[in-house]
Amino acid sequence: MIHASMHGFLPENSPSENRIAMQKLLDGGGTIVIDRPGVYDIDDALRIGSYTTLIFENGAAIRKVPANGNFAYAIVNKGAFTKSWDEHIVIRGMKIFVNNVAGNTPVPGLRGQMAFHYVRDLLLDDIRIPDLEPAQFGIHICTFEDIQVKNCIITGKKDGVHLGRGRRFTISNCVFDTFDDAVALNAHDYDSSNPELGWIEDGIIEKCWDVNPEHAVGFFCRILAGAWVDWYEGMKVQKSDTVVSDGRLYRVFADPDGTKYTSVTRPAFEKGRQVLDGITWQMVQEDVTYEAGVRNVTFRDIWLQKPRTAFSVHFDHDVWSRSFYPGAENPLQENICFENVRVQYDNPSCAFIHAVTPIDSMTLTNCSLRGNPIVFRNPANLENPGDTRLTLNGCSDSSGEVKALIRNRVEGKTIHVSIDGEKYDL
Repeated sequence: MIHASMHGFLPENSPSENRIAMQKLLDGGGTIVIDRPGVYDIDDALRIGSYTTLIFENGAAIRKVPANGNFAYAIVNKGAFTKSWDEHIVIRGMKIFVNNVAGNTPVPGLRGQMAFHYVRDLLLDDIRIPDLEPAQFGIHICTFEDIQVKNCIITGKKDGVHLGRGRRFTISNCVFDTFDDAVALNAHDYDSSNPELGWIEDGIIEKCWDVNPEHAVGFFCRILAGAWVDWYEGMKVQKSDTVVSDGRLYRVFADPDGTKYTSVTRPAFEKGRQVLDGITWQMVQEDVTYEAGVRNVTFRDIWLQKPRTAFSVHFDHDVWSRSFYPGAENPLQENICFENVRVQYDNPSCAFIHAVTPIDSMTLTNCSLRGNPIVFRNPANLENPGDTRLTLNGCSDSSGEVKALIRNRVEGKTIHVSIDGEKYDL
């Protein structure tokens, strides 16, 4: 165990001195303890690698200070820059004062204060971020296996925990007071909001609170799907569109001004960005998929105090992003479960679940909806929206029968409903 105070990491030191001292310790790996209470200023991102444990004792915190200009990450894994896997990282007790410091993200699409890309066996425990600003998420993890985020309190103007593609995860015992999404399961995303695309699967989100009744955008959880096609000459693309070309995925990086570009030249470069036909393409990933979504995720013991749509099973369809490219195969999200989720506000203009993507099944057990409906819509005008199995057991609604809250607004779609054993189609 290494005590950071013995190696030049001290509250009274300059931001540059602290960053250099801590980076030297992180480069050595092992268990590092910030053993003195106080606020430690840093002037650039700390980079953490495999087999490293970073422990903050009570009263110790990091503060971002723009000594040489703004910067994005407070801490990021080393492999994020090279798409090489880091593993067995533990960060415990870290408190980050963002201090209104945000900057351009060196890894396109990776924009967390705590940022991880290509990471296995990650534990983030007892994290505090009290002052998120609008440009960056609190915790952002994309392309992962086996992660745990627990005992966190995150407050501010952007997403609390934002996940991109990955498998096997737990988010537990967390309190969120965020203006945007508390939790984002964004398998698809804006070009600027996830570095890669694919499935988010096999997860549990439990014992979490969405607090503060003030107005907010976003949702407690955004469950975002997407689908795209092979590149073809003459196709029209806009900001955040994705194509498959030459065995890779490429995305359009552009301003959110609604411009549609005509693509004549096939993107086929191996890395980075190129401008072709006036279109800025980014090579995103080499493993090809044509769809992204969320499957096999359970929400358990959730308390909802902020009056907004709780769960949005979501497509984007605006100048920032269109999740579904015309002609793509429908991405079918799968097996989302809700257990003991409690609405704690009276605002029936919100929705408990707002589902606009194809989804095979949702199960609600012992949930309190409190007048907030489950609504199905089709804003992307999919030709085949698919049927959904919706099962409710032991659920309650303060304003009447639960089945009165299930609303199918999709032409050609059937909801196969089961409420405490009573079955009907809607």
